[in-house]
Amino acid sequence: MTVIVPSRLWEYLVAATLIILAPGPSVLFTIARAISWGRAVAIATVLGNALGMFTISVLVAVGLGPALQKYHAFYIAVQWLGAFYLVYLGIDALRHSKAHADSMTDLRGGKPSIAKTIKQGYMVGVLNPKSLVFFAAILPEFTDRAKGHLISQLLLLGVIFCVICFFSDGMWGIIAGTIRVWLASDTGRLVRLRMAGGVVMVGLGIFTFANSLIHS
Repeated sequence: MTVIVPSRLWEYLVAATLIILAPGPSVLFTIARAISWGRAVAIATVLGNALGMFTISVLVAVGLGPALQKYHAFYIAVQWLGAFYLVYLGIDALRHSKAHADSMTDLRGGKPSIAKTIKQGYMVGVLNPKSLVFFAAILPEFTDRAKGHLISQLLLLGVIFCVICFFSDGMWGIIAGTIRVWLASDTGRLVRLRMAGGVVMVGLGIFTFANSLIHS
C-alpha cells in the first residue's frame, strides 16, 4: 500500500493534540481508574483504549475512504456532521460536568486484573463517540484528495492519533494516579476539568465547520 503523507500534517497534529487533551470519555475513564486503583491500572486502561481507537480508525479508513475520494459533496457533509457533533459533545460535557465528576469518584467494585482492565479500556475506546467523530469527520479535512490513496492517508492519520492518545492519556493516568487523594477529595476539581474539555470540543467543532466552508 502506497503511503501518502498529507501536506497539512502539522495542522493535523495540532488539532489531534487538542482533541486528545480535552477530557472526554477516554480521559475521564482513565482518571477514574487512576483515582480508584493507581497508575498501573490506568496505563493498562490507556493501552486498551488506544487499541480500541485503532480499530475504529481502520474501519473508518476502509469504509469511508473510497466514498470520500469519489464524492466531494459527501466529503463536505461528513465534515459538517462531525463539526456539529463535536459542538454537541462539548455542550453536553458542560451541562453534565457535575454528574461526570461524581461518577469518577465511585469506588464500588473490586480492583480489576490487568487483562480485564485492557479489555474494558478497549470497549471505551471502540465505543468512544469523540474518536468516532474525529476519525469519520475530522480526519478527511486533513487529507489530500488530489493525491489519491485516501485509505492509506486515513490509516496514517489514525495511527498517529492513537500514538498521541496513548502517551497523552498515559500522562493523565500517571498524574492522576500520583495525586489520586487530592483529586478525589474535591469533585469541584473534576468538574472544572470536564468543563475545560467541553470548551475545547466546542471550539474545535466551530473551527472545523469554519475551515470546511473555506476549503469547500
